[in-house]
Amino acid sequence: MPKILMKGNEAIAQAAINAGCQCYFGYPITPQNEIGEYMSSKMIEIGRTYISAESELAAVNMLIGAGSTGTLAMTSSSSCAIALMQEAISSMATAEIPGVIISVMRAGPGLGDITPSQADYFQSVKGGGNGDYRTVVLAPSTISEAVLLTQRAFYLAMKYRNPAMLLADGILGQMMEPVEMPEGSAFDKVDTTSWALDGIGEGKEQREARSLMSLHMGDNILEKLNHRIFKKYAVIKANETTFEKYLCDDADIIITAFGTVARVAKTAVNMAREKGIKAGLFRPVTLWPFPDEELYNTAKDKKCVLDIELNMGQMIQDVKIALRGSSPVEFFGKTGGAIINSVEILNKITEISKEKQYGTNLTAGI
Repeated sequence: MPKILMKGNEAIAQAAINAGCQCYFGYPITPQNEIGEYMSSKMIEIGRTYISAESELAAVNMLIGAGSTGTLAMTSSSSCAIALMQEAISSMATAEIPGVIISVMRAGPGLGDITPSQADYFQSVKGGGNGDYRTVVLAPSTISEAVLLTQRAFYLAMKYRNPAMLLADGILGQMMEPVEMPEGSAFDKVDTTSWALDGIGEGKEQREARSLMSLHMGDNILEKLNHRIFKKYAVIKANETTFEKYLCDDADIIITAFGTVARVAKTAVNMAREKGIKAGLFRPVTLWPFPDEELYNTAKDKKCVLDIELNMGQMIQDVKIALRGSSPVEFFGKTGGAIINSVEILNKITEISKEKQYGTNLTAGI
């Protein structure tokens, strides 16, 4: 399959089209605007639905409408605008309506800046909406992986009748690299006939009317629903958790990172190895479900786990929970749109290595 030079946002959009996305609803915001722009021409060319909504709220509620009919549908946005969608995402999870949300992160909080960030980890993984629910969250580190994970997001959303989010930082959305673009979907089509709201009119099999709703009133009705969907979440965690391990088996220092930062960290790991420092990388691909058992088995009893993120420290909470105190954890991050490079990570690895070797904090008093 030939490789094509594509910008990340455009590759994500084309991957969605190839996955069978029938409806796209969006509202412009940097740094993901190329997704909507690309869809505005391509979807119309092939006879599918593109709507430039009047707001992010309108876009995500259109997603609910399309998803309730079993239609493959997607919206995309960024950070402060994804925040506006949280109530609807919670409703989707409760009503068990599938849909794909592409979130290309920018710096915050608030309106922040259009520069890249990873500060929406909490927003996506912990959920900004109300109640007990989960969103499947996939975090690519390359454009090629973003293509595959976009298609996987559609598959998982439909398979489990749940919102699925592709979480990419602004670097990935704006950069370009050669990618292999599959002509169709990499995943099998999911049967929706048992639940989709596809009508009961003429020519339809006679059956009782169906409803998909997030309002559940009455004695213990909502409690029973919560217990049932959390059993589904347990199945997702057991079957769909994915991660990458790189040079971890003999490592003394394990780096945890996601997205493009993990890509930079992998370079730093190679540089550390050249200096004789045994470093490795553990990268969660699914941020939810988080690979906590896999991380524990990989990083327990190591000299140090170094968590690196483009924020003030968010995934580090899940890293610490996963490790259960079995290894010390340190953090290195930048925020507000600042970027971490491989030399900075290498310097931090070297500093930690010396501290662990001599049992003292060499930076004290500096």
